[in-house]
Amino acid sequence: MRSMIVQDLDLGGRQPVSHEFRRGCINVVLGRNRSGKTRLARVLSGLETSAPGTVVCSDGDVSGADARERRVALVYQAFVNYPNLTVAENIASPMRAQGLSNSEREQRVQDLSARLRIADLLQRFPHELSGGQQQRVAIARALAQDAGVLVMDEPLVNLDYKLREELEMELRALLADTDLTVIYNTSDPRDAFKLGDEVVLMAEHEIIQSGTPLEVYRNPHSLTAASLMSDPGVNVWSEEQSLRAVRPEHLTLDSERIGDIRFEVVLTGLETNGSETFVHCSYQDNEWVARLGGMRHFEMDSTLALAAASGDVLQFARMDAAREHA
Repeated sequence: MRSMIVQDLDLGGRQPVSHEFRRGCINVVLGRNRSGKTRLARVLSGLETSAPGTVVCSDGDVSGADARERRVALVYQAFVNYPNLTVAENIASPMRAQGLSNSEREQRVQDLSARLRIADLLQRFPHELSGGQQQRVAIARALAQDAGVLVMDEPLVNLDYKLREELEMELRALLADTDLTVIYNTSDPRDAFKLGDEVVLMAEHEIIQSGTPLEVYRNPHSLTAASLMSDPGVNVWSEEQSLRAVRPEHLTLDSERIGDIRFEVVLTGLETNGSETFVHCSYQDNEWVARLGGMRHFEMDSTLALAAASGDVLQFARMDAAREHA
């Protein structure tokens, strides 16, 4: 199976989308809600064939082919399993269409269920499973299709935090053993670092940048790209003829280090998760967040001195602000 390629694909943005999703890689598509990433998933999987442009995979140009004619498996954010079939029957269902023998189906069900840690659930029905177990079944069924491309549209968004972290680690290990082209949609930049070999940033139904997660994080081409790769988003201020930005994790309490850029901010709120404190503040009438290690306490409405290394400050043309704040 070669990479999946889209050429001049019109998803409704100002510019058509062209990109190669590489084989043997987890390609994380990162964008906010309504950025176009779900429509892209539907076009790639063949659920939507009306978008102008070209989709190419191992079978050649499949632009007009529907989902049944493509070797593409799709996993949704909802736990989509057949309610009247057992877990084993759900996983085996795609293999029936492939004409595999009973023994071959049973062996593959055993292999997939073991890898996804649901081997002890094979005789249960979906309504008897937790959300995480149901999504494991959906992933196993997708892998059972023996597809060359696996498209995952925010598959873990409906799970609680701890379960989501657990499944992310399992997915990374599981998919590393395959030769699939994996396209993983998310709105969380942490997924790009945890899962992605490549990250593809989408905004307003366009691809605005791509590369390894670290490359894109260190060298964003625009304020929009910088903000997408940051949670919370980047802190912005105006200086001369440009916009500047600094990530919340790059702000520290002022230590008077040589070369630091200093900011006097007004404290507006505090949040903590035990290991970190999120300092909400105001600078030049812009709302900022500083992400400080440990549990901190400051008086509300007090002035706080923050600093950032000059190398951590990003600079962009003002024209990018219109898209960022649209």
